[in-house]
Amino acid sequence: MVSEWELLLRLILACFLGGLVGYERQSRRKSAGLRTNILVCLGSCLIMVLSQHIYQQVEGLTNADPARLAAQVVSGIGFLGAGTIMKEGLTVKGLTTAACLWVVAGVGLAVGAGFYVGALFTSFLVFATLGTLSRLDDWVTHEKNMLISVESDDTPGQIGEIGKCLESFHIKTKGLQIKENTAKTVFIDIDTLNIHCVKSADIAEALMKLKGVHSVEIN
Repeated sequence: MVSEWELLLRLILACFLGGLVGYERQSRRKSAGLRTNILVCLGSCLIMVLSQHIYQQVEGLTNADPARLAAQVVSGIGFLGAGTIMKEGLTVKGLTTAACLWVVAGVGLAVGAGFYVGALFTSFLVFATLGTLSRLDDWVTHEKNMLISVESDDTPGQIGEIGKCLESFHIKTKGLQIKENTAKTVFIDIDTLNIHCVKSADIAEALMKLKGVHSVEIN
């Protein structure tokens, strides 16, 4: 039987480890931040302790499996994780945050089961992975990210023509947003990845040659 002090220790440790991962997510302004990760980890911990407590109450009286209640956390957390995944334009965002929630739930279960070493190692590895790989990704793609703003006539097929022009330079489109300017023209903001580091002047020149394009700005 878990003592009251041991229960308090497990719950506090779950809050700390969940908050460790949540801090990294919130520092990057992700949808599931500090509070969400703490609550997920804390709730998972409580459910794990509860499943063990229930089993100890009926031990020898039935063939109940203490892991069945905790197993529902692993599948049920997918519902919460799906809420953090959003499709913006041509890109999908939130997959890493959803994965974090799933891992944090596992950490909470581990703490609840008293598997402290595994929970600690996992939490610090997740924190290190997110921090290190995020900075590495920013360093690798910093010079390749390019925002292209195009003012164009609002005509059918115009976005397709612009897309074909960018594809000719092997430029990958990550996202697209259309803002209405007047009744006849629109602003098209295109978030791109310039893999081959094509010169901005060459891209702008090619886009300006398209029929209906009035101006091009590249940042």
